[in-house]
Amino acid sequence: MFWHCLKYELKEVFRVKEFVLWLMLFPIVLGSLFKVAFGSIYSTEIFRSIPVAVVKTSENPVADNLLAAMTDGEDATLAATITDEAKAKELLEGGEAEGIIYIGESVTLTVARKGMVPTVLQEIVSRCNLYESVIRDALATDPASVETVVRKLSAEVSAYREVSTSAENPDVYVQYFYNLIAMVAICGSMTGLHVSTSNQANQSLLGARKNCSAAPKGVYLVAALLGSCIAQSASMILCVTFLRFVLRVNFGGSLLLLYLSAILSGFLGVAMGFFIGSIGKMKHEGKSVIAIAFSMVLCFMSGLMMGNIKGILALKAPWVNRVNPVAIISDSFYCLNMYSDYRRFLTKILGIVIYIALFTVLGVVFTRRRKYASI
Repeated sequence: MFWHCLKYELKEVFRVKEFVLWLMLFPIVLGSLFKVAFGSIYSTEIFRSIPVAVVKTSENPVADNLLAAMTDGEDATLAATITDEAKAKELLEGGEAEGIIYIGESVTLTVARKGMVPTVLQEIVSRCNLYESVIRDALATDPASVETVVRKLSAEVSAYREVSTSAENPDVYVQYFYNLIAMVAICGSMTGLHVSTSNQANQSLLGARKNCSAAPKGVYLVAALLGSCIAQSASMILCVTFLRFVLRVNFGGSLLLLYLSAILSGFLGVAMGFFIGSIGKMKHEGKSVIAIAFSMVLCFMSGLMMGNIKGILALKAPWVNRVNPVAIISDSFYCLNMYSDYRRFLTKILGIVIYIALFTVLGVVFTRRRKYASI
C-alpha cells in the first residue's frame, strides 16, 4: 500500500504545472539573468590596483604616508599618478583614473561614476581623514603619545580574530546564486502545502477520499511527504547542476556537500509548507498566498533582491539572520566556500535539520488532531 501511494504521489507532483514552472524552469531563467548581470563584474573591478590621480594642494605628511602605504608592493590597493588638477581631470574623463584624490589640509575625492570601486575609494579617503584627525589630536594634547597612537592605528586590522579560510571563490556576487538556490529550496513549501491540504477532507475531494479509505492516514501522509521530498530533491539537483556545470558558477568547497546542503534545504522548504498547510481551516488557495508571501519576505531578508540587506540586519537586528531559514541556507553555501574547516558549515546544517524536524513534527500534530463530523 505504501509504495502504491508513493508512486501516485510522485506522479501527481510532477504533473503540477506550478511545480515544473517555479521550481524547475524559473531558477534556470533567473540564474541565467544573474550570470549575465554579475558574471564578470568581480573580475573586472576587483583583481587589479585601482588607478587614481593624486593632486597635492598643500603639504600633508600624514596623508602622504598613508598614500605611500597603499601604493607600495605588487598587491597595492592603489595605482597612483601624482599630477596637477588639469591632467587629473583629463585622466578621470578618459577613464584612465577611477577618481581624483586631493591632498591638502584634508583628503577629498572626486569620482565620475557610481559603483563598487568609487565606494572603495570613498572608504579609503574617509579612513585617511579619520587617521589624520586622531594623529593631529594626539599631537595637540600629548605629543609623547603619538608613537603609540600610530602603532595602534597600524595594528587596527589585527584586532580581528584570525580564522582559517579557503576562499575558493571570493566573488561577492556569488551570494546572489546562493540565495537563488535558497529560494528554490524554500519555494518547495508549495509541495509541502499540497501534502497537507490533500490529506484534509475539508480541503479537497482527494482529501475526503483518503480520509474515508481503509488505509491508515499515516501511510498516506508519510508517502506524500516522501514523494514531495523526492520531487524537491530533483529540482534542487537540477538547479545546482545547471548553475555549476552550465553557467559555470564557482561555488567553491566540496561539490558533494553542496548537493547535500541543497537537498536538505529542499526538505526544509517542504516541511515549512507542510506546517503552514496544517494550520487553520483556510482554503488551499489562501494558504498558498501566505506561503508564497512568507517565502518571498524570507528571501528578501536573505539578500536575493537587495544584496546588502543581510549586512544591514546584522547591524540593526542580528537575530533576524540567525532565525531566518533562507539566510541559514544561504550561509551554509557561504561557509562551505569560504572556510577550510567545516565547523561553521555543520552548524548551519544543524540549523536546517532542526527546522525540518520542528516544522514536520508541528505539521503532523496539527494534521492528526483534525477530525470531521461528516465527510
